[in-house]
Amino acid sequence: MGNKMSREFIQKSEPVRLNKFLSESGVCSRREADKLIESGSVSVDGVRAQMGMKVSPGQDVRVGKRKVGRMDEMVVLAVNKPRGIVCTEDRRERKSIVRFLDYPIRVTYAGRLDKDSRGLLLMTNNGDIINKMMRAGNSHEKEYKVTVDREVTDEFLARMSQGVRILDTVTRPCEVQKIGKFTFSIILTQGLNRQIRRMCEALGYEVRDLVRVRVMNIRLGNLKDGAYRRLSDEELDELYELIKDSSNAPYKAPGREEEE
Repeated sequence: MGNKMSREFIQKSEPVRLNKFLSESGVCSRREADKLIESGSVSVDGVRAQMGMKVSPGQDVRVGKRKVGRMDEMVVLAVNKPRGIVCTEDRRERKSIVRFLDYPIRVTYAGRLDKDSRGLLLMTNNGDIINKMMRAGNSHEKEYKVTVDREVTDEFLARMSQGVRILDTVTRPCEVQKIGKFTFSIILTQGLNRQIRRMCEALGYEVRDLVRVRVMNIRLGNLKDGAYRRLSDEELDELYELIKDSSNAPYKAPGREEEE
């Protein structure tokens, strides 16, 4: 499948503020970087770093004894996944998200979307962020807009919000709101396999369209179908704040713990 998405990744060569350098390298937010610099934990070319300084490629930047380099530059992308694209890294899959995106450095998805679902998919080269974002125990929010085949009733909304028995468990209570005769929004803090579709099916409804519009503080907005963008500094900083106390134990998604 041909990919018409433009490649926007360019290896940076110009000097950049040290706190931004540490943030883009996946170390911490700019705010936390300032604290590290102020405490004397950061050095540049063996000399204690100063607030507001800039660094250039080739300089030796360290946090404690850990060296931080441009090869560690963190990439986090917001992608508007089209329907029909499969969340897999298997390049033998002709319609895999990795083949479709064809990004110039290796990135993988943080929380999959079902082949028939569309909308916001985050992709990154930072495994720690993936683990902190996607572990169900960390209860981070994901918001969806759902269209079904029958009129959305108050009873349906109440039952969805209270929890529905699927996959030998009862889903967590969640926030559900009607936004149209056949559409509703739902905010989940877990990601069971095809959760929303199974919840609706258990209540006698069939999902006709499912769009993820938000993951934590990152919103789909007006990003076009099939397009992507890099997160802004402000989005990354807020994301860091939201996950800073989250567990980073490896995220595993066997039979049930999968995104919608």
